[in-house]
Amino acid sequence: MSILGKIFGKIFPHANAQAAPAPAQQAPSVSQQSAPTAPQAAPQAAPQAAPQAAPMAAATAERVDIEQVLDGLASKNPQKLNWRSSIVDLMKLVGMDSTLQERKELADELGYTGDKNDSASMNIWLHKQVLKKMQENGGKVPASLMD
Repeated sequence: MSILGKIFGKIFPHANAQAAPAPAQQAPSVSQQSAPTAPQAAPQAAPQAAPQAAPMAAATAERVDIEQVLDGLASKNPQKLNWRSSIVDLMKLVGMDSTLQERKELADELGYTGDKNDSASMNIWLHKQVLKKMQENGGKVPASLMD
């Protein structure tokens, strides 16, 4: 699994837990066995599939409030992590390895063309890209974080 996929996997399930009652409404449809299969599979698909799955299920039509999910995780974390501006803290918040090597791999995955030895510039770029990718894949990210 990609590093970005791991980040998504740590963030999006927290939001799906809040929206869990919506897919349960589709379960009573017993007369058509093939119809419920596709909509039930869509919410569990990788976050990249969320925009395509949105018309199929009401739960995926609503955008995931990334700020709410991450603030919720931060409130339960004993460390004071600044996920709003730090890719290192964002990765730590979701329980991931935030080593330089891991961030360099994420940079490769996202197509970073700058100097990976300039970790400050790379980290700023990574943070913006991760937020951008979350927004592109069903996340609602505050405009103030997208600047």
